[in-house]
Amino acid sequence: MGMQYRRFGRTQLQMPIFSCGGMRYQYSWKDRPLWRVRRRSQQNLAAIVHRSLEVGINHIETARAYGTSDLQLGPILKRLPREQMIIQTKVMLECSPKEFRRKFDQSLANLKLDYVDLLGLHGINTHGLLHDTIRPGGFLDVVRQLQEQGKVRFVGFSTHGPTDVIVKAIETNQFDYVNLHWYYINQSNWPAIEAASRHDMGVFIISPSDKGGMLQKPSQKLVNLCVPLSPMVFNDLFCLSHPQVHTLSIGAFKPTDFDEHLKAVELLDQADELLSPILVRLEQEAIAILGEKWVKTWQIGLPTSEETPGLVNIPVILWLRNLALAYDMVEYAKGRYNLLDGASHWFPGSRADRIRELDLRYCLRHSPHADKIPALLEDAHRLLGGEQVKRLSQQ
Repeated sequence: MGMQYRRFGRTQLQMPIFSCGGMRYQYSWKDRPLWRVRRRSQQNLAAIVHRSLEVGINHIETARAYGTSDLQLGPILKRLPREQMIIQTKVMLECSPKEFRRKFDQSLANLKLDYVDLLGLHGINTHGLLHDTIRPGGFLDVVRQLQEQGKVRFVGFSTHGPTDVIVKAIETNQFDYVNLHWYYINQSNWPAIEAASRHDMGVFIISPSDKGGMLQKPSQKLVNLCVPLSPMVFNDLFCLSHPQVHTLSIGAFKPTDFDEHLKAVELLDQADELLSPILVRLEQEAIAILGEKWVKTWQIGLPTSEETPGLVNIPVILWLRNLALAYDMVEYAKGRYNLLDGASHWFPGSRADRIRELDLRYCLRHSPHADKIPALLEDAHRLLGGEQVKRLSQQ
């Protein structure tokens, strides 16, 4: 069976169910002239793009914030049939609208293209950034000018923000698609996907394998629970079994990184049958380790980090502790936990290293587990605490 395609919402684009994401194959996270890019890096990137097209993945996604990614893509895309590809770039919003336009023009020049099919407003993570986008004279006005000039076909946004911000952005009805996080281990953004479906928007899932659990190197326990599938194929099928989801990003680092995902294409017609026993096993294991009441109610009444003394991100910390204990996902949980305190609105809030100094009684007043959560947060820090980690783009 060849690649499968889904209508990407109102864009009417036939989107492959996997996309070639450009966040990991670049030579440098810093801008460099092309002559300073090592030949081996450029050859690897070319091999990734050609392998992607060979298996029917004709959506190539990058961003101005991905260092040399768009610059390296330019000479490769120039030699490929433009009309057969769907090209997406993204531009960060932490600048003025004028600077946003300059950065887009730079990305388009780097890509050596006359236009991009998809332009994502990169990082609508807060209500403030959403306001800066849709206000008169804001980022969206710049995008409309680019559309009038034929340089952009469709506009969307990418987000690492909370669900309420994502839903509010969707309900402006100003966007054609959304890039967001949603996968088996973190389904909190489902209301945003439902909202996108109501507005006939394309839905692109960011990093389902890496942010979705470091599934390129899963824990042995997770491997055992997902038999007869690999955790990666299980997660792909879980996401794609929902027709509201249109494409999953594969952040390829080498040409063979597509291979495991392609197994999901062959199995998609059997998804419900294959997923059912695995889903039961995963839930049963979580209940056996954490207790049924906790598994089914732990999220109720939790405050946001902004509502919590010390900005402690209680929902994320408890979620990571759950994964570490239930599925032995300790390495993944440590990596995410130690991003707290340093990733700004991309992964907001603080760790639980000072929890004994804080009075959490008021902020936890709506939680059925208020009495035990402070001790669980302490336990999470003992289990997961370590040296602070930076986002890839900050390194």
